[in-house]
Amino acid sequence: MQRKRAFLIVGIVLLLTIAGGFFDYPQAWNTLADRFGFPHFPSRPFQLGLDIAGGTSLTYRADLSNIPEQDRSDAMEGLRDVVERRVNLFGVKEPRVEIAKAPEEWRLIVELAGVKDINEAIKLIGATPFLEFKEEWSPEEGARIIQIYIPSATGTAAYESLCNSSNLLGLLQFLQAYGEDPCFKTAGLTGKYLSRATVDFEPNTGEPVIALQFNDEGTKLFGEITMRNVGKRLAVYLDGIPRQAPVVREAIPSGRAQISGGFTINEAKTRTRELNQGALPVPVQLISQRSIGAVLGEEALAKSIRAGIFGFALVAVFMLILYRFSGFVAVLALGVYAVVVLAVFKLIPVTLTLAGIAGFVLSVGMAVDANILIFERTKEELRRGRTVPASLQDGFSRAWPSIRDSNISTIITSLVLYTFATSIIKGFALTLFFGVFVSMFSAIFVSRSLLAALLPARESTARWWFGIKRTTPSLKEEIVHTEE
Repeated sequence: MQRKRAFLIVGIVLLLTIAGGFFDYPQAWNTLADRFGFPHFPSRPFQLGLDIAGGTSLTYRADLSNIPEQDRSDAMEGLRDVVERRVNLFGVKEPRVEIAKAPEEWRLIVELAGVKDINEAIKLIGATPFLEFKEEWSPEEGARIIQIYIPSATGTAAYESLCNSSNLLGLLQFLQAYGEDPCFKTAGLTGKYLSRATVDFEPNTGEPVIALQFNDEGTKLFGEITMRNVGKRLAVYLDGIPRQAPVVREAIPSGRAQISGGFTINEAKTRTRELNQGALPVPVQLISQRSIGAVLGEEALAKSIRAGIFGFALVAVFMLILYRFSGFVAVLALGVYAVVVLAVFKLIPVTLTLAGIAGFVLSVGMAVDANILIFERTKEELRRGRTVPASLQDGFSRAWPSIRDSNISTIITSLVLYTFATSIIKGFALTLFFGVFVSMFSAIFVSRSLLAALLPARESTARWWFGIKRTTPSLKEEIVHTEE
């Protein structure tokens, strides 16, 4: 029964591996599909980093002369958040946006992989962030705007569906598709009227809230807006994107207000930075622009791939010589591992840099290490004269603590590197993190199922499979010999 179950698992793994292989390299299937009239396999390219795909590196100098010294770090973090969001909307995947502190100035470094229209990217990044407060349209007016672009949407039901408080994402998609806002209209209150936004705490509940303080002109305007919108929402837009839409509970003539909404402390800090970034514009000046050609990156990628293939081949030869047929099983498991990891990198997607590829290659070695531990423990049990199924069971169970502890140590290291290191090291840490997880699956699940399905029941043949030349006497045999 266990052998049948192992064969079933191996069959499922084989089918998933074939599907994963075609997902990794769909051209192999699509070539056959064109010949026989089959549908094409979905094609999705790997996401390549700046050092492989080429792109542009931009360095900006930030003018913080009008911002107090104690607020400059928050202002730069807010600027970074805005720029990162902008380049993502522009279509740049996994941009690198970092703050650099020079001796007498602050700089923002932006690296954009695969950008074609550099001038448009520079224009987009260089614009000043814009903060705006907007009040609600009436349901009738909102429904009329929606029907202009979606004729099938009739009545106020479409307005209520699109403009409810939990559907800011749907509103954003409508704005990007049609360029007009059916939910909120300009109220004339922008970031220039906001003096300060800070994180505060509700005295009764201790819940984090965002406290707003407007200047004199903004206080008057905010009082008028809140007076005519009691019970309605007042939306906060940054760069034309709706960020939140709190309900006005009462008229606020003092110019002091707070936004509550079940924020965590980190969410409150992030939104406060966004508000201050709109209220305290940070002018930026482009001081350096460097283009990185894709030819150099392609050459480095080709060398990395060759190194990975040679390394895999040497590991395979080593495993075959030392462990014979069980080494062949380990090589098959490593093949499954490589296919699955590459599919994961495509699905997430993970941006592959040269450092990230190095992390992937390193995790291959860790997958082999797990197989070696398992095989050595299994060989020890076979030498003691245990049966083949018992030796296999104990080999995996006794090797597992060592595999678990070493992999958890590597995972913790990867998380620390990803959290605190620069973006180049983050690519290495991320691929190593996913690689280690999949390597545990490969060694424990795939290798075990393959051995359980293919390992012969005869002990002499099984020992040969593991490269055991002779069997040492069991403990019982040694005791009997001594007594004689």
